[in-house]
This record gives sequence, C-alpha cells and structure tokens, in this order.
Amino acid sequence: MIQKISAPSNPDSRVLLLSMRNLKYHVSRGAVYELEDVIQNCDAVDVIAPKFNPNFFKFTNRIANSTANFLKNGKYVQSLVNQKIEVNKNYDLFFFFCQSIQDVLVLNSIKGWREKCRYAVCWLDELWAKNINSWLPQLRVLENFDNIFLNFDGSISQVADIVGCPCHSLAYAVDAIKLCPYPNLTERCVDVLNIGRRSTVTHNALLDLVKHKNLFYIYDTIQDLYMADYRSHRGLYTNFLKRSRYMIVNKAKFDLTGKSNPQEEVGPRFYEGAAAGTIMLGVPPKCTAFTQNFDWSNAVIEIPFDCSNIAEVITELNQSNISDKIRKDNITNSLLRHDWVYRWEKILETVGLETTPQIQARKAVLEKLADTVNASTSDNHNPQLVWN
Repeated sequence: MIQKISAPSNPDSRVLLLSMRNLKYHVSRGAVYELEDVIQNCDAVDVIAPKFNPNFFKFTNRIANSTANFLKNGKYVQSLVNQKIEVNKNYDLFFFFCQSIQDVLVLNSIKGWREKCRYAVCWLDELWAKNINSWLPQLRVLENFDNIFLNFDGSISQVADIVGCPCHSLAYAVDAIKLCPYPNLTERCVDVLNIGRRSTVTHNALLDLVKHKNLFYIYDTIQDLYMADYRSHRGLYTNFLKRSRYMIVNKAKFDLTGKSNPQEEVGPRFYEGAAAGTIMLGVPPKCTAFTQNFDWSNAVIEIPFDCSNIAEVITELNQSNISDKIRKDNITNSLLRHDWVYRWEKILETVGLETTPQIQARKAVLEKLADTVNASTSDNHNPQLVWN
C-alpha cells in the first residue's frame, strides 16, 4: 500500500526545499543541513524532509540505483518504497542540494515538484568527472531542472552535455556567523585539528609531539562516522574549530588524485578552517576554484603532504609575528565572501528572483563582524610562507 503524504504548505512560502536530513546521517551531511537552515532563516520556505528508516533507506536506495543502472533509466525508479509525497501549492522555486548523485531517485516519489514550481534548481555536490559515465541514468533525472550548480568545476561541461540545461560553478561555503570566533573570543586551547583523510607520516609526527611535547591534538579515531543529531555534531565541531590554532587541510579526496584522476578540487575543510580563524597547514588544490576563492596571502601555509618535520613548521609559526594577520584575513574573507547567504543570493539572481530583507539583514551582520575583526588587529607584516 502506497502511503500518500502532502508536502508542508505555508501560504506565504515561495521556496520548496527538498532535504535528506531524515534519511542520511553521515557527518559529511551536517554542513549541508546548515545551509538548508540558513535558507529557511533567509527566505520563505517549505521543507520536504521524507521520513523513512535510515538503515532501511541505505538498502532501498542501493537497490534503486542498481536497478536504474541496469535499466539505463532512473526516471521511474523510486528509492522511497511505497511512499508518495504530493505538492499541492505553487512555488517560485524548487531547490535540492544533492550531495550524492545516488540521492536523486528520491525525486521520483515527489509528485508535482516540477509542475508546481516556476523554477527548479539543483546543487550537485562532489561529482568527479571520471565517475560521470557511471551515473548517466541518475543524471538524466535532472533534465527537468532549469539550472544546476556544481562546486566541482572540472565536472561542469560533462554534466551540462548530459542534462541539457545551464550548469554553473558555485563554490562551497559555511555558516560564517557560527564559525566566527568574534566578538566573544575563546582561547585557542587545541594545538592541531586533523579531521578526515590524513597522511600517516604527518599524523605520526603529530602523535610524537603529543607524547614528548604535550601537544593537544584532535583527530578521528573511528570510521563510518554517523550523527545522532546534526546540530549537536556541528556545534561540537564548530567549537573545536574556533579553539584550534592549526588545522591540517588537503585537496578534496587527495588519495584519489593522480594519474588515474588528475582532477583537483577544493574540499569543505578549507572554508571551515578559514571561517574559524585557524592557520591552515597542508596541500591546496591546483585549480581555478582555489585561486579565486582563497586569493589572499597565507590562506593556506603549504607543507608537504607527508610532513615528518611538522614540529619545525609549528615552532617557526609560533615564533613568528604573523599569526594574528593570518587569522584575521581568513576570518574576514570568510565573513564577506564565503557564508552560505552569498551562495543563496547567487542562486536567486540566476533564476531572476528578488532578494529578501532577511538576506540583507544577514549580510549586514556579516559585515559588522568583519569590521570587528579588522578593528581588533593591526599587524601588517605578511610574508609568504612555504615549507618544502
């Protein structure tokens, strides 16, 4: 028996947003759900957040995608078994942040999303060019969208050829207000934060510092990380970031790049580390997206991926007089350029919808915070730092 559910309907809402927040709980999803929260605070939004057993959804979603690949058609395959969500109100915009291309089959359980929405926009995240031909049935589900945004520039042209609609580059972002350590400054009691994929060499060198120099080093200790609640997880992670002096960062999926995958892209860690005012140490990607979005000096202090002398790097930075300048530049550029509100404003501008008073109010808060940060420091010494 098919369960019929009516989508939430507020008479004043102009945006219909599809969220995976009740279906996917991996830690990588938390930032995306923060984006959705920012959109809800800055616009008039109804949210479709299908409720389905997350563990069962892993199974049904995998079967649905396998079926779509076998049939070479994803337009009639549903990953939400026996569930139909009906859209009964007209909207100006339908928006879906699709973090994994495997998520798109959820659309097939939502009836009326295209007919009831004047414009439809999908933000497609982390799709590598080398994998695109493996997901052709899923990508063709997106043919009904008016615009598609991707934060992996190297995949845009291929996706545009498949879906036949305008595809645009749109950089990742953060909730820069939550990550900003101002005006209530906190002590940076965490020496080094190293989350996600990492170099064994650098990690072991940092562990040696923990043992012999009493370094406070935070890193992952378990695999397959899942959240009980995304707001609690993001709150904890944000507190770590704002209290960290240094953060290890590397290009997205650095262990996948090389001869078989030359594509280099900017991962979310760069935006998170900068917004919190950490000094970022690592290997930045060699791509236009990085040079355009992190175009200030020392946004990342470049060190080798396998950095056995990380102790020397940290010691030299500790003894330098440029730390405050680096932190200030990272924070202010994030506040003025890399908050989610700027990305939402770009999406509205692309489809021709007007901004909102809430958007302007959030931008005013971001600008005021940036002024506070700028007024708090005066160090202008700014050499370029690179260790090889």
